Amino acid sequence: MRSNTRTAATAVAAAVLCAAALAGCSDNGGSGSAASKSEEPADYVEASGSASMGTSPSPSASVDVGKVSAMSGPLGKVLVNGKGHTLYLFEADKKNKSNCSGECATDWPPLIVSGKPSAGTGGVNAGWLSTITRSDGKKQVTYNGVPLYTFEQDKKPGDFKGQGLNAFGAKWYVLGVNGKKIITPLPTKSASSSASPSGSSSGSPSSSASSGASPGGSASAY
Repeated sequence: MRSNTRTAATAVAAAVLCAAALAGCSDNGGSGSAASKSEEPADYVEASGSASMGTSPSPSASVDVGKVSAMSGPLGKVLVNGKGHTLYLFEADKKNKSNCSGECATDWPPLIVSGKPSAGTGGVNAGWLSTITRSDGKKQVTYNGVPLYTFEQDKKPGDFKGQGLNAFGAKWYVLGVNGKKIITPLPTKSASSSASPSGSSSGSPSSSASSGASPGGSASAY
């Protein structure tokens, strides 16, 4: 009788051990697969997570540079492009005709558009916005017939380092919403930083003085 009891107990114990072993094997298999996921290289996880972000356009790609607005500052309310950069007129230009090309257009980039310019905020007259075709075939924005330019040394919105400069045969001025040049000089604090622009945009003092007198007729148009 004792022998039978011991045999039964031994059989039960063996069954329990076997069941525990099977359960352990199953648990190990599950944790193994989880571990393989958690041990996935970090750079792979990051790459897969950011893949969709790369398909969205950058903010700058959507900026409408040809949207002309007006911004108030030390010189009054002046015209700016879609990036907030100050716009200028060139006194050597005629109405609806640009006389700035080559190196001049490098230092004073024309406001170029592929479609039609549009009016932004600040009281800009949308009916005065138009374009002219330059010698290279590109469309330059005009405001009341005045060709518009930015200045290469204006690195950020609010800069107006080109105000009053005499370069490439005539002076450059910011433009008001009324279509007229603003001749207010640079504030004293900014004058020193803009007194000597790079390259030929400023020219020598003697050449600038002599050339500044030539465009008198066209200057009166603005």
